[in-house]
Amino acid sequence: MRVGRRDRAWRLGVVAMLAAAIGTAATPPPATAAPAGVAQVAAPLSCKFGQGYWEVASDGGIFNFGSAGYFGSAGSLRLAQPIVGMAPSVDGHGYWLVAADGGVFTFGDAPFEGSTGALHLNSPIVGMTATVDGHGYWLVAADGGVFAFGDAAFYGSAGALHLNSPIVGITPTADGRGYWLAGRDGGIFNFGDAAFYGSAGNIRLAQPVVGITVDRNGDGYWLVAADGGVFGFGNAAYHGSTGSLRLAQPIVGIAGTYQGNGYTLAAADGGIFNFGDSTFCGSSGAIHLAKPVVGIAFF
Repeated sequence: MRVGRRDRAWRLGVVAMLAAAIGTAATPPPATAAPAGVAQVAAPLSCKFGQGYWEVASDGGIFNFGSAGYFGSAGSLRLAQPIVGMAPSVDGHGYWLVAADGGVFTFGDAPFEGSTGALHLNSPIVGMTATVDGHGYWLVAADGGVFAFGDAAFYGSAGALHLNSPIVGITPTADGRGYWLAGRDGGIFNFGDAAFYGSAGNIRLAQPVVGITVDRNGDGYWLVAADGGVFGFGNAAYHGSTGSLRLAQPIVGIAGTYQGNGYTLAAADGGIFNFGDSTFCGSSGAIHLAKPVVGIAFF
């Protein structure tokens, strides 16, 4: 689940400079970051502005780490359907949560642009992603149906196709004029200006694909499987995986970095695994969770 990364990185840089100018951006003392691929409990103090992430649980609980702020959660609400995904606002001062029925919950400066909560869906919603300017978002269902809200344009869907495997995620192009859908079998469906760079559809997977994210420049994407196996296509470079590790709980999502040279994996128990230039800022892996983590979004 991602907005145009270059545009967001530039905006965040401006915010950081303004914050520093008025004395509100504090840099914590340096410390040693966690080794790549290792989930830890205590966050190292080296996480700076623009380094952080949120984890969301199926009951709408939010866990924020590093510079990712807490703006509220749906953890205390009685939900008709479980939460299945989230997306951050453009400046990172808010986020959206989406439930399996397409109900959308907004926090911070993330605007409400509509939902499918009142519609009868053929298949449950499995993910969401926001537009480049943050004034819209797409929801995707397991059958490949795409629902666009706000200034999110509809570029097509896989809803009318006979799928070999259900859709598990959606990620947008850098300019927001297209998107990719990923299937559980690793199949890729591209719409709008989203180019096809390959898929894992013809690979025999040890575990099913559970997530997709675009690289910084929009010229490639990563898929992640439940065992933490990572598959890079286009210019999305491979930086490692948990495919050879014995995990306590399966991987449920993947998020890229602003620098574009790494990614972060989240497990159902809240464990965090960092690769490339991804910085470890903490995890909920040692916390007793009421419900499992279902997604991750980066700041």
